[in-house]
Amino acid sequence: MTTTTPSTTVANLRDLGGTPLSGGRTVRPGLALRSGQLDRLDVDADPVVAALGLRTVIDFRTDAERADHPDRIPAGTRLLIGDVLADKMNSGKMPAATQLKDLLSDPAVAEEHLGGGKVQKLFADTYRSFVNTASAQAAYRTLLTELADPDAGPLLFHCTAGKDRTGWGATVVLSLLGADDETLMAEYLSVNPAVKQAFAPLIEGFTIAGGNPDIALGLIGVFPSYLEAALDEVNTRYGSMEKYVREGLGVPDETVEALRARLAA
Repeated sequence: MTTTTPSTTVANLRDLGGTPLSGGRTVRPGLALRSGQLDRLDVDADPVVAALGLRTVIDFRTDAERADHPDRIPAGTRLLIGDVLADKMNSGKMPAATQLKDLLSDPAVAEEHLGGGKVQKLFADTYRSFVNTASAQAAYRTLLTELADPDAGPLLFHCTAGKDRTGWGATVVLSLLGADDETLMAEYLSVNPAVKQAFAPLIEGFTIAGGNPDIALGLIGVFPSYLEAALDEVNTRYGSMEKYVREGLGVPDETVEALRARLAA
């Protein structure tokens, strides 16, 4: 599995290229990339990002996240918005995935809202919403449609930390391309070192202030049970990833075939 050389201005940047697929194939490099937010991106100071030649960026973050940390993208790059959590936010439930820094700033508040296994339950619920809400379905439909379009060029999709909303997007793409379950989970979990490094000062400050390290890791890291919640939702509602994509996301079979032809080698 190929990873991009670490970027100096983009957190958690990974190329899905090189991921093994069925039949001895792999994902073509340089076409489908994932990362955390792009608020510090500086193409002039970052030869790794400059070399990518990005043509399209899809931002999965909420309105508030984008307002607080607007993306900086290379000149000439299209920016598309796919607010995965819009429906969940409108329901009055603030997903933990959008509040990492706030929750880690107050150990008492974190314990009240996330202690005793609550953090795992909250994330499982959020991951199910990636599958069953209209805003998420629209966002992931955009991702698949754009990746199938040769005119989209190298495409990067991201959220804030690049682990949850982005992780599910990568899972859907790789599943359609023919990655097996073990490979899907490996790619999903592969971001843990980069995410923990990016949030290390917050985690350290939280634990020094008396915060429960298990809560911090539950917020910052990704775990098999999180992804399994979304996969279970797919199986319960649709029976297969293909039917989820066709019926839930509304992506026609021709688009899926174009995606496979473009990204699998």
